[in-house]
Amino acid sequence: MIIKLDTSLFRLSRDFSIENTKKIAQPSTIQERIIVDRIVVGALFLITIVGTILFQYL
Repeated sequence: MIIKLDTSLFRLSRDFSIENTKKIAQPSTIQERIIVDRIVVGALFLITIVGTILFQYL
């Protein structure tokens, strides 16, 4: 049985290839890298604590 596809999804989608060519990547500064590193380390630390609590009581 052949099903007709809903073409409204194709109208909502955008052409991302045109938008990506307009963006120019800027290198991050050392200060930004330090901030991101601190956030990642803090998130991993909290995930570790939550994981140990969950596995201890389960």
